[in-house]
Amino acid sequence: MAAEVLEKGRPLNNFIRKVGLLGFYPNKLTLRSLLEINQQCICVSGKHVRSIEDTPWFFLRKLLNINAECRTGLHLENDVEQNSDELRLDLYTAEENTASDDVNPLDLITALFLCADNFLQQEMALKMAMCQFAVPLLLPQGFRSQTTLMLWALRDILKEWRPHTLSESKGFLEDSIVLAKMPYFSFVRLKNCSLSKSQLLNFVLSSGQQHHNIFVHREMEGGAAPKQIANGVVELSWFLPCGTENLDIFTEPIAFANLRGDVCLSEAQFRFLTKVSTATFICMDKIEELEHRLLVSHADVASRLYFVVNRVSQIDMKSVEETMTALKMQKSNVRIKDQRVNSADFSKKLCTVIKNIVAEGCETTNRMCNLATELGLSEDENTSRASRKAAEEIIQGIGVRSIPDYKKQQLPLQGDNWKRLAQLEKEECRLLNAGDQRLEDYKAELQAEMLDLRKKQCKFKSPQAMHTFIASLSNKDKQDRDFFLKWMKLKLDERSRKDLSQLRTRFKEQCAKKDKERIAELDKTLLDSSLGIEHFMREMGQMYEVSFFNPQEPAVKVLHLPKLAADLLLDGYPLELLDGDAGNIPERWVTDVLMELHKEVGEKSRLLVLTVLGVQSTGKSTLLNTMFGVQFPVSSGRCTRGAFMLFLRVGADMLDDLNCDFILLIDTEGLKSSDLAQLEESYEHDNQLATLVISLSDVTIINIAMENSTEMKDILQIAAHAFLRMKDIGKRPVCHFVHQNVAGVSAHSKSMTERKHLLDQLNEMTLIAADMERQPSIKEFTDILDYDIDKNNWYIPGLWHGTPPMAPVNTGYSEAVSDFKKSLLETLKRDNNDDVSKIPDFLKWMSSLWKAVKYENFIFSFRNTLVAHAYDNLWKEFNEWEWAFKKEMFTWLTAAELEISNFELDADTQPLISLVESKKSEALNEIGSQEMQMKSKLQSYYKRTDRHVKLIEKYKMDFLKSIKSLKEEMTHSVCSQLVLEKFSVTPRYH
Repeated sequence: MAAEVLEKGRPLNNFIRKVGLLGFYPNKLTLRSLLEINQQCICVSGKHVRSIEDTPWFFLRKLLNINAECRTGLHLENDVEQNSDELRLDLYTAEENTASDDVNPLDLITALFLCADNFLQQEMALKMAMCQFAVPLLLPQGFRSQTTLMLWALRDILKEWRPHTLSESKGFLEDSIVLAKMPYFSFVRLKNCSLSKSQLLNFVLSSGQQHHNIFVHREMEGGAAPKQIANGVVELSWFLPCGTENLDIFTEPIAFANLRGDVCLSEAQFRFLTKVSTATFICMDKIEELEHRLLVSHADVASRLYFVVNRVSQIDMKSVEETMTALKMQKSNVRIKDQRVNSADFSKKLCTVIKNIVAEGCETTNRMCNLATELGLSEDENTSRASRKAAEEIIQGIGVRSIPDYKKQQLPLQGDNWKRLAQLEKEECRLLNAGDQRLEDYKAELQAEMLDLRKKQCKFKSPQAMHTFIASLSNKDKQDRDFFLKWMKLKLDERSRKDLSQLRTRFKEQCAKKDKERIAELDKTLLDSSLGIEHFMREMGQMYEVSFFNPQEPAVKVLHLPKLAADLLLDGYPLELLDGDAGNIPERWVTDVLMELHKEVGEKSRLLVLTVLGVQSTGKSTLLNTMFGVQFPVSSGRCTRGAFMLFLRVGADMLDDLNCDFILLIDTEGLKSSDLAQLEESYEHDNQLATLVISLSDVTIINIAMENSTEMKDILQIAAHAFLRMKDIGKRPVCHFVHQNVAGVSAHSKSMTERKHLLDQLNEMTLIAADMERQPSIKEFTDILDYDIDKNNWYIPGLWHGTPPMAPVNTGYSEAVSDFKKSLLETLKRDNNDDVSKIPDFLKWMSSLWKAVKYENFIFSFRNTLVAHAYDNLWKEFNEWEWAFKKEMFTWLTAAELEISNFELDADTQPLISLVESKKSEALNEIGSQEMQMKSKLQSYYKRTDRHVKLIEKYKMDFLKSIKSLKEEMTHSVCSQLVLEKFSVTPRYH
C-alpha cells in the first residue's frame, strides 16, 4: 500500500526505499519501538554508518541521546576509507560514484518526520531543539501538494529566557515555544542564489557565542549532497536572550523561519510566511521573469519584504532594480553583499537591520492555524480534537481557583486524610508516642483512627474531573488515549507555569518586605502548587484503595482501574511507586497494577531493576532520559516528589543475554530538597527513600555533582546502616557513581585519591555500623553494595555547551552517557545469572522491605553513621547514669521504708505524718542532687575533645528533657512509695 501511494511522488518513493523506511510510511514509526532495549542500543556508537539502511536508526538513536553530532556521519564508513586510499582523482566519475550513496541530513530528517507518528515527531522536535537544530514548521507531504503546519510536533518544546528588561531583577520567562509571543523573520531564496542562506542565518544566530550549525548548509558534512525531498520544507529556530548584553545579539526573543529550495516551487509556503512574518528576507543573485511575477504578486506586503542581493555582476543588478520599482520598495529594504565581504561580516549588517525593524505585533505559532487553513495548508492537530476537548474540560474546571484549593476539592482522597493515614501506619509499627498507655491499648486506638479516616474518605463522591479522566483512559483507541494524556500534560504545565510565575513574584516581594509569616505561607503554597498527570493517577489509586473499605459502593466499580494503569506502564508511561507528599506506598494499588501487567505479558515478567539516586538539581532525571530516551519530568518549575517506575521492554535479541523481559527504571525526587531543609523529619525522609530504592535495585546509579558529594556520602552511610538493621536484605545491589560536571581527559586518573578517600570513609562508617549492630562479619562497604573503585566510577562533563538558552547540549555529555549505558549493558550481559525475579517476587520483596522501613525507628533520623554512632555512645553512657540514679534512689528508699516501718505508732499519728513528710522533703533533696549530678555529667560529656561529640549538639536538649522526665518519674514513684509505707505501719499497744 505504501509503495502504491509513493509511486505518485517518485523522489520521495526513491529516497524512502533507499534508506529502508518504506515499511514505516506514512506515520508508522513509533517512539515506543525505539525505546526497546536491544542490540542497537549497544551498536549505536561509531562515527559513520555501515549501510545506507542504517542511517535513519543511526540518526534517531543519537538524537534520542541528544547527541548534537547525529546529523554527521551519515555517509558510509567504507567510503571514507576508500577515498583515503585512492591516489588519483577521477574528475569525471568521482561525483557520480558518491552521489547515489550520499544522504543529505535534511532529506533524512524530512523522511523521518513523514514516517514518524505524532508522538515520535514531538519527541524528535524536542530533542532537536535541545541540540539547537532548526525544527520543521511546514512539511510538504511528498506526493500530495498540500503542506502541513507542524503545530503538534512543536508543542512540547519549552524554553526559558531573560529579556533585557528583566536583567536587573534577574527574572526570567518560561513558556512553550508555540505559545510564546515573538516576531517572525523569514528567509527564502530565488533559484539562482549562490549565497548560502542557511549558513548566513547560522552566523546571525551565533554571533557573540561559539558558532553552531543550527540550519544544515552546504559547507557542513553531508550538506553538499543534492536535496531530493527536503525542498519546500520550512524550518524554524529561535534566538532567546540570556540577559547578558555582551552575549546577546537581540534583547528580545525572535523566531527565524527558513524556506528550503526555490521559492517559486513553494508558493503556498511563501504566501504563508509573508503573512505571519514581521519581515521576509529574499536572497538572490538576480531576478528572472517568473520570479519577478511572483514577487510583484505580493505587493500587499511589499513594505515587509527585504532583498538580500549577492552581487555577482552589474547586469544582474538591473533585474533587481526593476522589481524594486514595481514593488515601490525603499532602498533601505535592500542589502547588497559584495564578493569581498564574507558571510560572518555581512551577518552583522543583517542583525542591525533586524534590530531596526519595528515589530508591528508579535505572533504566536499557536495562532497560525486559521491562516494556514485559509491558504490551503493542513495542520497536524486535526486528529486529536476530541482528546483536546476532554483535557480542556478538566483544565477549565480549575477556573480561578488556586491549584491547592482545586486539589482539595477535586482530588480529595490524596489530601490530609491520606497523609495522616501514612503517619499512623508508621506509628502503628514504631509506637513512639504511646506514653504511659499500654501498647495494646495504644495500638487499638491507632487502628480505630485509621478506620475512621478510611470511612471519611469513603464519604467523598468522585468528582467530575476524575470521571472524565478515567473515561478518557478507558478509550479503546490507544492513539486517542495518548493524545488525551499529552494534552493533559501540556495544559496542566501551562496552568502550573502561570501560577508558579505569579507566586514567585509575590514571594520575591515578601522577601523584600521580610514578612516571615507570609514568606512561610507562600513557600508552602509554592510546594503545593504542583499539578500533573501523576496527581490524577494518584487519585485513581486512592479510589481503588478506598473502595475496599466502602460497603455502600462495591469494589467492582473500580476493578478495571489496575488494568488501565498496567496498560499505561506497558506503553512506556511512568507510574508513582512512592507517594512523596504522604511518604507512603499505596501497596494494594501498586500490587494489583503490577500483577495485572504480569498477567498481560503472559507471566513473562523477569525484571532487572535500575535506580538513580542523587541530590536535588544534579541532573539525575536528565541522565536517565538521555540514557534510555524516556521522559521522566525534568522541569525545575514543578517539584514532583516521591519515586516513579517505568518499564522498558527488552528486545528479542537480548532476552537471553540480559536474562530479563523488562528493565524497570526507578527515578526518585532529589534528595536534600530545599523544600524540606527546615523540617525536622528531612533526614528521615531522605534516608527512608534512599534505603527503599537502593534495596529494590539490582543496579543503583549514585548521581553526584562535586558540590554535593558530602550529602550523598551521608545518605549512603545511613542506607548501608539501615541494610544492617533490617533482616534478610538478600540483595547486594551493584553501585555506580556518576560524577557530573567533571570534564577533562585526566579526570578519572587525577581523582583516584578522592575515590579512595571516599571508599575509605564509607568502609570506616560501615565498620562502625556493623559494630553497633553486632554483625562482625561485615567489614567493608563492599560487603553491602557491589562496588569497584576503578570500574564503577564515571565522569560526565556539563550538559550545556555554552550559555543557555542558546547553548546546544554538549556532545561530550551525550557521548559519556552513551558510553556508560553501553558499558552497563555489556556488564549486565557478562554477569548474567539465573537468580532473577519476576513481578510477584518483586512485589513480595517490596512489601517486606517497606514493612521493615516502617518499623525502623532509629537510624533514619540521623544525618550519617558518625552522628548515629556518637548518639549511640552518649545514649549508652546516659543509660549508665540513669541506672546509677535509680540505684541510688532505690537504696535510699529502702532505708527510708525501713525507718518508717520500725516507727512505734501509738494513738497519736502526727509524729508518723511528720516523719513521712520529712522523708519526702529529704527525697526531693536527694532526687535534686542526683539530677544535678546527671546534668553535670552531660555537660562534661559535651566538653570532651572527641571530634564526634559536636555532631550531636542538637540532641543535647533532648537528653536534658530526659533528665527532667526521669526526675519527675522518680519523684512520683518515691513519694507514692513513702505514702504507701505510712499506711502499712500498725499501732502498737502496751
